[in-house]
Amino acid sequence: MQSRRSSGQRQAPEPLLDDINKAIIKQLQQDGRRSYAAMATAVGLSEAAVRQRVQRLLDAGIMQIVAVTDPLRVGFRREAMVGVRVSGDTREVAEELARLPEVDYVVLTAGAFDILIELVAEDDEHLLSLINDQIRALPQVRETETFVYLRLVKQTYAWGAR
Repeated sequence: MQSRRSSGQRQAPEPLLDDINKAIIKQLQQDGRRSYAAMATAVGLSEAAVRQRVQRLLDAGIMQIVAVTDPLRVGFRREAMVGVRVSGDTREVAEELARLPEVDYVVLTAGAFDILIELVAEDDEHLLSLINDQIRALPQVRETETFVYLRLVKQTYAWGAR
């Protein structure tokens, strides 16, 4: 006969990135609208268990489920990466840049630039305004270099979980 834990003891939580959660992440990377029932079949759990696991992954910030749009098809005809060199605290500048609604990616780097940002703009005039009036206007920004995207060859979010 197996002994049961007393009601006062808690079981250790399952590791967030066990093989089953990795399989769930892979399923959602292939199709973010995949049903809990379909994922349950694929990973061998009940639908309720999959729903709970997905919620824990979301709550822990391990993944997000979002609609990824094509900027060109939703009114943004210009995309660019901007390298930024700053004086002072790079973290403060990165936070300010991250508040710009057109900026979708901000990373602190080691190398030629202190910060790299990716942004979308409606057209070249909007891009010029962003660079000149918003980014270069920050007092800590010393230099920028803009890399305008001519063609997006590959963009993927399906790298899985390790």
